[in-house]
Amino acid sequence: MGIEMEKERLSQASTLTYFLREMNLAEMVTVYYSDAWKKRESDRGIYCALVPSTRIEQVLSEPSWSLTPDQGLPGAVEYFEGDNERVKYLRFGNENGIEPLIIHRNFYGIRPSYPEICEEFRHFHRLYHDRNCDQYIKIDGNGEEKIVAVVEPRLVKIRLKEIRQFLAIKEMHLAIQFDCKEWSRNSLKELKLPDALDCRKRVGLAHWQLSYNEWQRTNLGGRSISRLLGMRLIKPLPKQKSGFPGFANGSKREYVDFVVGMDQNGDDIVHTCNPDVLSNFFGANPSAPAYLTPVDFRKDVLDKYYHRPALYEIADGILKFGSIWHLNIDNFHEDKVTVWLGDLGKYLPHEEQLHWRSYNSVSGTSVSTTHFDRQILAEPTQSDRPEHVFLRKYRELAKTSQEHLGWPLLRSLEEGDQHHLRTIRIPATDERRDFDELVLGLTKILIDSLNYRFLSSLIPSDQRECVTGSISRLEVALSTCGIDDATEHMSFLRNLQDLRSAGSAHRKGREYRKVARRFELDRKNLRTVFNGILQQAVEFLDYLIGVAQSQKLTRRNGQRT
Repeated sequence: MGIEMEKERLSQASTLTYFLREMNLAEMVTVYYSDAWKKRESDRGIYCALVPSTRIEQVLSEPSWSLTPDQGLPGAVEYFEGDNERVKYLRFGNENGIEPLIIHRNFYGIRPSYPEICEEFRHFHRLYHDRNCDQYIKIDGNGEEKIVAVVEPRLVKIRLKEIRQFLAIKEMHLAIQFDCKEWSRNSLKELKLPDALDCRKRVGLAHWQLSYNEWQRTNLGGRSISRLLGMRLIKPLPKQKSGFPGFANGSKREYVDFVVGMDQNGDDIVHTCNPDVLSNFFGANPSAPAYLTPVDFRKDVLDKYYHRPALYEIADGILKFGSIWHLNIDNFHEDKVTVWLGDLGKYLPHEEQLHWRSYNSVSGTSVSTTHFDRQILAEPTQSDRPEHVFLRKYRELAKTSQEHLGWPLLRSLEEGDQHHLRTIRIPATDERRDFDELVLGLTKILIDSLNYRFLSSLIPSDQRECVTGSISRLEVALSTCGIDDATEHMSFLRNLQDLRSAGSAHRKGREYRKVARRFELDRKNLRTVFNGILQQAVEFLDYLIGVAQSQKLTRRNGQRT
């Protein structure tokens, strides 16, 4: 490296520019960095402190750090009141009001040390800790997840927006403290740099010191060193921008217009879903559409939520997004979903309203009887939709099996397979992907989950090795216990398994075409076919419920257990 380049490196001009740069609110700011001395030419250290806004001038009077990584932990101070010795507990070990944002956890070298974001910051933003990748995630009011912080053994980064929001409520500034060293194999004389220079400078909310010295570092052959020591303070956001309840200004809520009908000329009748401007049973806004005006949507409006079952739950008459929002829906129709106009505005965030608006349609039909009975008449009415009946029967079988047998006929799905149960429904379109996934899921629920071990215990021991596969094991177990009316259901299970094997799990070829004919896939659309499959699945579950209630499965080898 040339003398000029070496001189430029020791001047640390680019490093200083980095610390003094204008920062974007979306930027992930380094708030902790520890660079251990190794065989290299530089050493970096960054540590942050929370400084009361009333102490800015005092903190900026010196470029030295106001708080170091080994400070900021609970401590005590001893003092005298007259002749009496007193001890005072200090949460952060000092009385100057300066607090740590990052706590350096040290365990005397017996256990590995690591940095930790202070608890108050994590709780303030309700951050979720993803331990798999050591990231902290914030979920906003719309359910959108944002990575706010990333923690590594020697590095912590936090998004500036959340830092400044926290500072706003705390009435503090963030001091980004830095200590950067550069070594050179050249002497200061060779570099034409002043010997033992000590230059301090304060500009705005920054104060730093740059010094040069001769320094013999044997492992590098170093002969000179520069050190940049200082801090740069970050202002808080205004309190009304903190996002914290009681301080933040509520942003004006937006509402989408929906098509609520059609006039005599065939033109759409459109109205806002803002519940405050709709009429109701108490005489408000008499000339406006009613809060309970039904709004129709294409069935595939729900596909977005079915495709993300870890976040959304679609149940009998309701759509939920965790505890963030929910929406009562009339999902008891074959070809549409209906929602009250006022509910769209009351419960859905603006972004979700826009999603629903793109599926808005006018069917000319009324709400379903089930939805009307529940919502208007307040009568507890069960849905007759196949997907709702299926889930009801599935839960009933689990309860009945446990009560009458003491063990489940169908084992509960593992967490990684739970989404198959959550997404069972008649598909909204004839998309092949949806059909294949539903067949795969139904097979896992009904066939792969058959309780192999307990069914085996019902079969004479000398016959068990001859019986392979879950379906055959169920069939033989039923027959051994004197239950001989299962032929139709066993045929359904085998056809379903063949459809999964030939279509969903493998390339579609000759075998698939053969199986497809059994389900009339060559003559019917996919929605109709899966409707029929689900109806047979419901009949199978109902059959198993009857088998469990009969208590015949308590027989083993012809004898009662």
